[in-house]
Amino acid sequence: MVQGKTKGLQSKSPSNRQKQTNLKKGKKYIAPKKPALVKQATMHKALSAKIGRSIETQVATAASSGKLTIMKSAVAEGSKSKPTKS
Repeated sequence: MVQGKTKGLQSKSPSNRQKQTNLKKGKKYIAPKKPALVKQATMHKALSAKIGRSIETQVATAASSGKLTIMKSAVAEGSKSKPTKS
């Protein structure tokens, strides 16, 4: 073991790397490079978009027809004298 000062010991110079200030949250996504995986990724993206669009239209039609009442029980308890719309 070294028992004194070592010769030629230099202090570390500051790093030349710059800090990344705008890091994005979430998982890192690397786009696929193989043709089969590219095709699968595009198909998955298209299908998930179609499913989302379908769900949104279903919810919108249900909301417009009056089926969606989140506070239906609270409204019924609060105003018993008034008839509720259905």
